[in-house]
Amino acid sequence: MNKSENVVTRFAPSPTGYLHIGGARTALFNWLFARKNKGKFILRIEDTDRQRSKQEYVEDIIEALRWLGLHWDEGPIFQSQRLDYYNSIIERLLKEGKAYYCHCDPEELEKKKKEAMARGEKPRYDRKCRDLGLGPAPGAVVRIKAPLIGITQFKDIIKGNISVPNEELDDIIIRRSDGTPTFHLAVVADDIDMGINYIIRGDDHLNNTPKQIIIYQALNASIPKYAHIPLILGPDRSRLSKRHGAMPVLNYKEMGYLPEALVNALARLGWSYGNQERFTVEELIEKFSLERVGKSPGIFNAEKLLDLNAWHIRNSSDEYLAKELVPFIKKLGIQEVTEQDTIKLVSILKKRSKTLVEMAEKSLFYFGMDVEYEEDAEKNYLTPQVLALLSDLTDRISKLESFGQKNLEEVFIKFLDDHKIKLKEIAQAIRVALTGKTVSPGLFEMMEVLGKEKVVYRLKRAIEHIKRKTVME
Repeated sequence: MNKSENVVTRFAPSPTGYLHIGGARTALFNWLFARKNKGKFILRIEDTDRQRSKQEYVEDIIEALRWLGLHWDEGPIFQSQRLDYYNSIIERLLKEGKAYYCHCDPEELEKKKKEAMARGEKPRYDRKCRDLGLGPAPGAVVRIKAPLIGITQFKDIIKGNISVPNEELDDIIIRRSDGTPTFHLAVVADDIDMGINYIIRGDDHLNNTPKQIIIYQALNASIPKYAHIPLILGPDRSRLSKRHGAMPVLNYKEMGYLPEALVNALARLGWSYGNQERFTVEELIEKFSLERVGKSPGIFNAEKLLDLNAWHIRNSSDEYLAKELVPFIKKLGIQEVTEQDTIKLVSILKKRSKTLVEMAEKSLFYFGMDVEYEEDAEKNYLTPQVLALLSDLTDRISKLESFGQKNLEEVFIKFLDDHKIKLKEIAQAIRVALTGKTVSPGLFEMMEVLGKEKVVYRLKRAIEHIKRKTVME
């Protein structure tokens, strides 16, 4: 790349469905390349397909990109609002003799297409109207005049040199019979107008490139540099699907994934930097290059994504995680919760949580004064055998003036020594008394987060529970 070159990339989704992993990875690579080279990243919504394009998909795409942190420098630009511009380009091509009106009957063309395929030939328009000098008419389309001899070639940054004999190319339609531009015409017209000089997209678009280069050449425009990134496959190397864990991007948000973790995972689908697996967004911007994108498909692994999410949770600040965690806690019915409440929780939960959903569930022990005992936990650990121990421990904790981990450790050391027992003999009973469960963060850090009032209250409540149970038995 020329260092003086001002890089301009774009992400141009069609709003005919929710944003999935493949589209998000394409957006990410364009964004990273623009950021790495201090260039411009443009968001363009290709919504000329009136029947399939929906506003809900537009909103989903925009929300998903914002959640991922892939903020654009221009846009969103909607193709549906640029039809006059496309038609001006088409009229120019017609005037210069580089495009022509085609009056052929669609049913006749379909018949010829099937006959060609039956003969084992590649179906192409027979160019019947190419040199007839026809004008506009009801049902007429406009076609580009593809070169009849020579080759169309380009150098793909990832795939290498690509060349196609022009005799294999078709006079593709650039304006439909209803007056709307086709995908190829609109894409090229926009890319020229917006100064896009790097087109980074999935290699399922590779066959479109020669067709679009013909339009560039007809418009005497500079051809951008292309990079066609490999497809994404599941662990079984079949095309990525729901059974591999693939789903709309915002579903991952709902499942408690951090955007940084998904960005990390997406970046590693087809791109590598040595053996490094874990990246912050800043590291990705610093280290990203198209030359490190491989030719082989990226393999999406849901388990690896979960591990990355756990890593990003562990390495995120408590303040950031607290802000992200609050909505998940509220979904569990705890409405009176603030970011300040959750900061203390996050500090002890993030080491053991793989998702924000899991962290929210683990945080429930903190809220309210009472806890609900799990049946097996209550049965196995809140027993008469621990009654005296819990009573003595509660009394000692009640007398503490300072309530921190160090103070609690000192109390426990003396308590265990006096009773000639080890912590494991009483730890689960304390854990169930304080959380209702047998699994929790470390005892001392959990008790410090709960605070003296809740700890004493819950220990006393467990003691009363054991007494009542003993009487009933």
